[in-house]
Amino acid sequence: MQWTRILAYITGTVDQELLLRNEYLLTENRILRAQIKGRLLLSDAEKKTLADIGHRLGRKALNDVANSAKPDTILGWYRKLITRKFDGSKARCYPGRPRIDREIEDLVVRMAKDNIDWGYDRIVGALANLGYVISDQTVGNILQRNGISPVPERKHSTTWKQFIRARMAVLAGTDFFTVEVFTLRGLVTYYVLFFRG
Repeated sequence: MQWTRILAYITGTVDQELLLRNEYLLTENRILRAQIKGRLLLSDAEKKTLADIGHRLGRKALNDVANSAKPDTILGWYRKLITRKFDGSKARCYPGRPRIDREIEDLVVRMAKDNIDWGYDRIVGALANLGYVISDQTVGNILQRNGISPVPERKHSTTWKQFIRARMAVLAGTDFFTVEVFTLRGLVTYYVLFFRG
């Protein structure tokens, strides 16, 4: 049983040496801290190291040991360290569809203003012909955001100036006239409505 005495002696010596080292470091820290005026400026890495060790020591031991900051401050650093570690806000996805591009939204508004008798489905079809795929509900939301009412209300709220401006290109190339044509049945009047495209 000689080895148990040897083990106890060695561990006791090691424990005694660790206690003496700790006591020396504590005393040296207190002396240095008394000579330093103002706050210690610690880097983030130093705060992280102190917070990790301070958490393992616990508040009671920190009250005896901590000189660079108060125990509450050191434990606060640890809490921030943990919240940063488990913070998933950068990877968080927000619910709902992504917003429509500004270019498409402007195109929908322009189509609705230029063609007052086009409904949501007609605008969706025209956009599909241009290669944009959106739903009629999205078109309705875009028009509502821009203060444009649905088709039945839009037809009644359009002024003559807006109506003519929207159809100016067509009206410039439209003509209506009559032609007298001599046929086998005699002279016949034809009514001609002409559109230039």
